[in-house]
Amino acid sequence: MAPEIGFFTRILDDAPAAERYRIALDQIELAERLGYRTAWVAQHHLDRDEGGLPSPFVLLAAAAARTRRIRLGTAILTLAHEQPTRTAEDAAVLDTIAGGRFELGLGTGGSPATLSAFGEDPAHRRAVYDAKLVRVRSLLGGTADVTIEPRAATLTDRIWQATFSVEGARAIGAQGDGLMLSRLQPPPAGLPDAALPPRVWDVQRPVVDAYLDALPAGVQPRILASRSVVVVDATERRAVRAHAEAGLTRQLAQLQGVAPGSLTLDELLVRSETHLGTATEVAESLAADAVAVGATEVSIQAHSVDPHHEITARSLELFAREVAPALGWNAGRTHEQEQEHRHVA
Repeated sequence: MAPEIGFFTRILDDAPAAERYRIALDQIELAERLGYRTAWVAQHHLDRDEGGLPSPFVLLAAAAARTRRIRLGTAILTLAHEQPTRTAEDAAVLDTIAGGRFELGLGTGGSPATLSAFGEDPAHRRAVYDAKLVRVRSLLGGTADVTIEPRAATLTDRIWQATFSVEGARAIGAQGDGLMLSRLQPPPAGLPDAALPPRVWDVQRPVVDAYLDALPAGVQPRILASRSVVVVDATERRAVRAHAEAGLTRQLAQLQGVAPGSLTLDELLVRSETHLGTATEVAESLAADAVAVGATEVSIQAHSVDPHHEITARSLELFAREVAPALGWNAGRTHEQEQEHRHVA
């Protein structure tokens, strides 16, 4: 079955917070008009350069008021920082406001500094996350010792979890949750420093297999593959590629220790798993990604290229109207098609 398409933002536009949030909401509205299935937002605390949104429920409630069909999700909510009863209540309220369109994506997330700021011991991150997940699931499912209001029992069928590991994927599958895969994957341990890391889909394939093997009988797989994608018109290609170099250089220096200036731009694009180019070029590069092709949803993001809003908006349009159809992926009805359908009906 071909994947559906989604849109993901870390809200990293070079602008004040109010403008960042306005841009994100405008992009979510645009994604709905273009037929995207889901808009995903990331939660980050205390570091505007990593992500500009500490309170995703608030932003997604605003998005719910401005949209009608597109699903709205967290990718991820850093649950280890959160109070589980408050999280379950907020999720239930948001899902009610959104008419059942909320997707609850969870992960350990965060840094030692942010965990400490929220009163959690970074050394116990995993245990804290696991305990809070059990509590959130029981509160949403109505099996806890208290009852939340509003009730949102069906939301337990829309829980997703993020992981990098085979062991984590196996646990997620056993729980029947959706699997969230990052645009980047840590390379296998023991890889020589000078070696080129394997492509993300090669590292993620065993993760996906472990998830699928662990799913209970009768539970449909839900696999979200996040990918860095910027689709441009041919006339903008040179300028956007030049803009991308700074962000990709910074990202690879932080994540992989790549010395600035040591790689060409094309090498930076490969190492950062960034699909940047015309619709034809992006379709060709994504077609080689076996994990994306086999996912139930592929969510595109502009990070770490981080072009300005107009380029991101045009990329969303080109991806939905040209790249996804070329790959046979499922873009939903555009706004124009929906209006025509309603008129005929």
